[in-house]
Amino acid sequence: MAASNLYPAESLKSFAIALLKAAGAPLDNATIVADALVEADSEGLPSHGLLHLPMYLARIAGGSVDPRATGEIVVDQGARLTIDAGNGLGQVTAEKACDIAIARAETHGLALAAVRKAFHFGAAGRFARRIARAGQIGIVMANTRPMLPALGGTEAVIGNNPLAIAVPTNDEPVVLDFAMSAGALGKIRLAANKGEPIPEGWAQTTDGLPTRDALEALKGTLLPAAGAKGFGLALMIDLIAGGLSGGGMGEAVQPLYGDMARPYDSANLFLAIRIEGLRPPAEFAAAASGLAGRVRASRVAPGAAPVRIPGDRAAQARSRFTGHCPLARETLEALRSHAGRLGVAVPEALAAT
Repeated sequence: MAASNLYPAESLKSFAIALLKAAGAPLDNATIVADALVEADSEGLPSHGLLHLPMYLARIAGGSVDPRATGEIVVDQGARLTIDAGNGLGQVTAEKACDIAIARAETHGLALAAVRKAFHFGAAGRFARRIARAGQIGIVMANTRPMLPALGGTEAVIGNNPLAIAVPTNDEPVVLDFAMSAGALGKIRLAANKGEPIPEGWAQTTDGLPTRDALEALKGTLLPAAGAKGFGLALMIDLIAGGLSGGGMGEAVQPLYGDMARPYDSANLFLAIRIEGLRPPAEFAAAASGLAGRVRASRVAPGAAPVRIPGDRAAQARSRFTGHCPLARETLEALRSHAGRLGVAVPEALAAT
């Protein structure tokens, strides 16, 4: 069974930057990716953290990811634009798309950036929150390779296609961030690494039978959250993100852990909505804060945990952060292996077994 140890976040970040630089990424690109991955681990979201870095490095070596790419605007209609990510590191092109959308929304009232030839960008909520911290409403979506069957089907036809919505308040933004599968693929992969079962209702076997075996789940299909509702949302995200960007849709999007030489070909969409002009931003933030506070203060059922709203768990994790992140030993071993291949020194804090 896999185990995790605590490691200094700064050591993890500097190690990730060094590995990405040695693989060919400029310092700016390497820093953006390392920040995003370590932030996910620090927020208790390892399914979007450094777990993926060995795969990133393998894809760079395989030629399916260009670590130098930053994305290029190929269609520009002011409030609407398309960015060709050039198979660059996903966090890099996602951050660029967010910043462009924010700036264009200040001019046009709202802005939509569709991204094609994109790569895995980690947690969608990070980028919706980036827009909300600029005082705008942020909506982010992406498609993935097919993982969900249609209701009653056994064949994966649609990705679990994450959606994030972030709204500014007087404090931390309210951030909704979820994929359309009942359980995240990263969490199933972690369970498989640890030899642990997954909850019921998360996946089915290749024959369409329910399973709690994480390895069988990885061979089979994930099940949509809330049945037809989750499947319908996943389908619409694929149609919108893939359709508007002119990027990959459905089976055109490749498995992340498949052929390392074949581009992932995901599609993303970033929407920024300026509040000013519709309503004074301070008034909007106060109203949002009031409703959020009312929900948090609502009566709790006997034995239930305190009420939270979307984004609270991550915000609480950030407030409790001590400077150390848990990391699975298998992930660290994989990173050490890449360090040996790339000629990168392992930081002393990460060298001990």
